[in-house]
Amino acid sequence: MKIDERLDAATAQVLRGAMGGDAPAQLAQALHYAVTPGGARIRPTILLSVALACGDDRPRLSDAAAVALELIHCASLVHDDLPCFDDADQRRGKATVHRAFSEPLAVLTGDSLIVLAFDVLAAAAGKDADRALQMIRVLSRRTGMPDGICAGQGWESESQVNLSAYHGAKTGALFIAATQMGALAAGQDAEPWEELGARIGEAFQVADDLRDALYDAETLGKPAGQDAAHGRPNAVTSLGVQGAIRRLKDILGGAIASIPSCPGEAMLAEMVRRYAERMTPVAPVLQRADVRR
Repeated sequence: MKIDERLDAATAQVLRGAMGGDAPAQLAQALHYAVTPGGARIRPTILLSVALACGDDRPRLSDAAAVALELIHCASLVHDDLPCFDDADQRRGKATVHRAFSEPLAVLTGDSLIVLAFDVLAAAAGKDADRALQMIRVLSRRTGMPDGICAGQGWESESQVNLSAYHGAKTGALFIAATQMGALAAGQDAEPWEELGARIGEAFQVADDLRDALYDAETLGKPAGQDAAHGRPNAVTSLGVQGAIRRLKDILGGAIASIPSCPGEAMLAEMVRRYAERMTPVAPVLQRADVRR
C-alpha cells in the first residue's frame, strides 16, 4: 500500500472513532472538517518515509504515529487561524474552522485534536509500549514548551524575537518529530534523526516566507502577506528574495548530507530532492519580484 493510501485509511479510522457515540454533532463535524481533505500531509509522509527507510517492522505503530503527527499539525492550523492570532478567513482553499463553525467550536476542535493525537499513540502501543512512549515524549516536546509549536506561537508575542529559535519552534519542531518518530516506530534511535528534521523544517520555513511574500491568496489557498501584515520576522525581510532562495538551497543540500545511514538512505535523499523542486518558487514569480531583491 502506498504512503498516501496508508495515511487515508488510518486517518479515516481514527476520525470514525472520534466522531462516534453520543458526541456533540457540530464539534464532530468540525473535527472532520479540520482534518479532511488533508493538505499536502508532508510531515506524516516524511515520518512514514523514514520508518520505511529504517525497516518499518511495526507498520500499525508507524501509521498511528503518522496520524498523530498530522492531528497535531491540523490543531495548530485551527488555532493559528483564530481571531486572537492570524484572524484568517481561509485555509486549504475553504473557510477556516472558526468561520465555518464559530470561534468557540474552533478552540474546542484544536484542543480535541491535540488530545486525540496522544490517544492514538497510546492506543497503538500494544506490545511496543517502549516505542510508543518514546514517540509520545517526542511529540509532546515538539508540541509544547520550551521548543515546540506552542513556543513558536509564543515568540510572536515577544518584543524582541530570536529568529532561529522562532523558526525552529514554529516550523522545525514538527519536522523533527516526523523524522524522530519515524525512526522510533521502526525501532531505531531518535537522536541521529534530529538534524535531518531540523534542516527540512528550516527549509520549509524559508519556502513559506517566500510564498507568503510572493504569492497571492488564491495560489496559497490562505491569506497572503501575513508576515508583513503582522510584523513577523521572516527570511525575505532579512535576506531579500534572492538571498532567501540561496539560503533555501543551502539548507536542502545540508539536509541530504545529514541523512543517517540506513537501508533506505537513497530513497530519502530522492524525497528531499523532490521536495526541493516543489519548494523553490517558480521563475515567473521570481521575475515579477526582482524589484524586491
